[in-house]
Amino acid sequence: MEALEVLQPGPFTTVQDLGRYGYQKYGVSISGAMDKFALRVANLLAGNAEGEAAMEATVGGPKLKALQNLRVAFTGADLCPAINGKPAPMWRALEIQEGEIISFGPPQSGCRAYVAIAGGIDIPLVMGSRSIHTRSNLGGNGRALIKGDVIKRKDPGIRVPATWSLPEGLIPVYGKNWQVRVILGPQNDYFTPRGIDTFLNSEYIITPQSDRMGYRLKGPQIEHKAGADILTDATPPGSIQVPGDGMPIILLADGQTTGGYSKIAVVTSADQDLLAQARPGDTVRFQRVTITEAHRLLKEMEKKIQKIKRMERAEAG
Repeated sequence: MEALEVLQPGPFTTVQDLGRYGYQKYGVSISGAMDKFALRVANLLAGNAEGEAAMEATVGGPKLKALQNLRVAFTGADLCPAINGKPAPMWRALEIQEGEIISFGPPQSGCRAYVAIAGGIDIPLVMGSRSIHTRSNLGGNGRALIKGDVIKRKDPGIRVPATWSLPEGLIPVYGKNWQVRVILGPQNDYFTPRGIDTFLNSEYIITPQSDRMGYRLKGPQIEHKAGADILTDATPPGSIQVPGDGMPIILLADGQTTGGYSKIAVVTSADQDLLAQARPGDTVRFQRVTITEAHRLLKEMEKKIQKIKRMERAEAG
């Protein structure tokens, strides 16, 4: 079912779902939405299962023409969405008509916005996911959207049209100064006590050399005991590598599956979503937490999702 025509693609817009799990041992990145909370909520607002594929727009959004009547939702970064030039609300279910134009303006807050359509975007599954990983040309056409692309959707089934919005208390707030909670390790013993203290008590700037693969940071140098290299091992999303120059690199959704630099810490799952909304020039500070605390943070996020699911069921009747 043809749903949207891409009139302008925006700076970098891809199709993402919750990711491609189970293939890291073969060197395949997980990919998926950088901000999984925003993706899941967009899908629930659109009346989908939370893991359906949607568009992820970075810094600027695409210009799209509706090829049929659609239920849509915009979440994540505030990129000033509009329908036929009129501002459209975010974090809310919307009904748009065939021929109407979705567009975006200058970014107001955050980095990545999500556009979900009822039924979910329909591109072929590759290793159980519709996520596009541009570095390996995996998924869909293996690239970001371009002008002239036609986005198809799956059949959403028979649904009662509804427009409902997320309560303000459940909507994340995006700033420019980020407090990121981390668990030290697995190679924190490769760093001097002064190096760890520097890491936990300094401010770092996200550099322009940052993307879906990872964020390169600039700030006070983190001191190793000896060298930065280790025997290559796994690098899950959120891993913070520190190469020989002492500048941390946070690996994210499209990050490689293994690496040979010592990892001082790993960002908690809950904060990886918020970190996805940080832009070059923003600042990052790290706060040490325990694994128990990281689990608590993740449970809190899942409670929010369950609450939103209950609201969606109530709205659908």
